[in-house]
Amino acid sequence: MDPAEIARHMNGRLQGTSPGRDEALLPSPMIQNHAAFLHLLADGALACAWFGGTLEGKSDISIFASVLPKGASSWGPPQRLSFDPAHSEQNPVFFTAPDGRLWLFHTSQPSGNQDECRIRIAEIRRDASVPLALTAEAGRYLDLPRGCFVRAPLTVRSDGAWLLPIFRCIQRPGQKWNGSHDTAAVGVSHDGGKTWQLKDLTQSIGCVHMSPASLQGDHLAAFFRRRQADFVYRTESRDGGHSWSTPQATDVPNNNSSIAAIRLDDGRVAMICNPVNATQSTDRRASLYDELGENDDRPDADPAGGCSPVWGVPRAPVALCLSEDGGNTFPVRLLIEDGPGTCLSNDSTDGRNKEMSYPWLLSEADGTLHLAYTYHRRAIKYVRLAPGWESADTRRLS
Repeated sequence: MDPAEIARHMNGRLQGTSPGRDEALLPSPMIQNHAAFLHLLADGALACAWFGGTLEGKSDISIFASVLPKGASSWGPPQRLSFDPAHSEQNPVFFTAPDGRLWLFHTSQPSGNQDECRIRIAEIRRDASVPLALTAEAGRYLDLPRGCFVRAPLTVRSDGAWLLPIFRCIQRPGQKWNGSHDTAAVGVSHDGGKTWQLKDLTQSIGCVHMSPASLQGDHLAAFFRRRQADFVYRTESRDGGHSWSTPQATDVPNNNSSIAAIRLDDGRVAMICNPVNATQSTDRRASLYDELGENDDRPDADPAGGCSPVWGVPRAPVALCLSEDGGNTFPVRLLIEDGPGTCLSNDSTDGRNKEMSYPWLLSEADGTLHLAYTYHRRAIKYVRLAPGWESADTRRLS
């Protein structure tokens, strides 16, 4: 579909595309929509948040969300949840705290300077009489260093501490951020999100978008997108998230684009991603923000002591990868959608971008899988797979 055709289908209505599979393109007033995040609400409704505007990094990028009530056949209208006209507000994350309050975390950065990003938290309110509505309080910035970014959900440790997966865009004096010194960390709050401490993961250069999955008891695994566009990396904790092992490569390729992982009820780890890497394509672009058109005479950050990021590797197919050994290997890979995946441009209007990226997934107790991902940078695509999805007519990737 071209951008205009995509726009005509952005009505939120669920359409059955095959037995046990429903799809929808979420409604949005913005021409660019990216970085979907799914969250189950207390009443069984499904919320999807994303960021939208004209172009990633522009100051008109804000957080939006839509609600799909349980049993409904259509997503509700889009609602804007962030309102800073001076910053690009990106990567929304919903979190229901132990006391039942719903929180929104998201990033806030000036232009393409991810090393100046701050994380913002705002409480989200729902009115029981208006089930499709979400409203955000004014919010505040977390007391964490600049350059901290989020993408994955929080977990609550056995001692009650909140653990927030973070990747750090490290500032290089006099140089422009390009991802060369990004590392992984965990934000820890012992007072319900009021104050935070930062715990860095050692030897994690290039490991970003940490996505944790609980295995059993205090045994956790977490998975990373890689700036080097080589493989998904994995770390684990056997003490409930107090300490983490040095990240190691899995057998799943990664294209320097986002991933998400969860533990299914049967104990397997499910990861959704684009299983392709830089060895499989020669497509390259200069940087993530090379289309902003803003004057910045600083040189790109010197990769010495860090890594050489790879940008532009195609962002397709979307695949669901399954592991029976805690995420060390993923021998089963089910195709969700395929396409060119071309991402040499972030533009959402000229049809050059064909990416299907930044996927997210949730599993319900009955086995239903909910998926969402960016569709050509123009829309957020939602896919619902009915229980028994693994035995359905789904193509397996070799």
